[in-house]
Amino acid sequence: MALMGLWSGDDLDLSAYLRRIGVADGPPPTLDTLRALHRAHTTSIPFENLEIILGRGLPLDLASVQTKLIDSPRGGYCFEHVGLFAAALERLGFTFTPIIGRITLGADWTGRPATHALVIVEVDGVRHLCDVGFGRGPLEPIELRDGVEADQDGWRFRLGSSPVGDLFDTTRWTLSQFDGEWVERHSFVLTPQTPTDYRVGNHFVSTSPRSPFVTRPFVQRFAVDEHVTLDGDTVTTRRPDGSILTRNVAAEELPAILAESFAISLTSDDAASLVTLEASRRASAAT
Repeated sequence: MALMGLWSGDDLDLSAYLRRIGVADGPPPTLDTLRALHRAHTTSIPFENLEIILGRGLPLDLASVQTKLIDSPRGGYCFEHVGLFAAALERLGFTFTPIIGRITLGADWTGRPATHALVIVEVDGVRHLCDVGFGRGPLEPIELRDGVEADQDGWRFRLGSSPVGDLFDTTRWTLSQFDGEWVERHSFVLTPQTPTDYRVGNHFVSTSPRSPFVTRPFVQRFAVDEHVTLDGDTVTTRRPDGSILTRNVAAEELPAILAESFAISLTSDDAASLVTLEASRRASAAT
């Protein structure tokens, strides 16, 4: 089911989006185009939750998302990324279905809320999982097929499926990533989602005290050769060969680190607020 017309594709500044991610203007809706869009999006627009930490809401209307992710040196988290990506897919004429998944990271899926936005795109009768909003790849779409493995420049992923539920013919899909061992990253079913569904998930993730994104800055930049994460007071760099480099950073370093390592530039007021808020969080945690 392609929920065409719901994702404001006609309102998207397609040329600005393509310039932002470094893709030539007006590509046709082919698998090669989908691969190029996915790779360019995931490596050009960072993942970040800074608006939440700064005490502001996260509107998902396309105008707001465009201003933040395209017109500004900023990033966003999955609902923003997928809303923008869906608008581009719609504008370019792809057949797609937005869905939602549960982040598991090896835990039992039944205890996890459905809060991760994803897209299934069909090209030439073959369905592909597109996951542009996780912050850690994949670089390109993965064919939605049980047991398929993908090695993308050394980053390894695997899809699996299994039945779930006793009364309904429902398939639960899982995406796993190899990080020394295979770890189930998230699970999902193919139930179509609308922008309203995403707004509900967005409200929980951006406001609930049970959400991991309301407690500390969490920023990611994914590239072909490295994945860099800022998690509170720690910066971690992972490479496809499994090597990991970790260092602690002072609150005062955050604006410079965001600019240098994540291509995120804050206004002077926001930079000062972030430093103050993070210093206070660390002081409270230490008592």
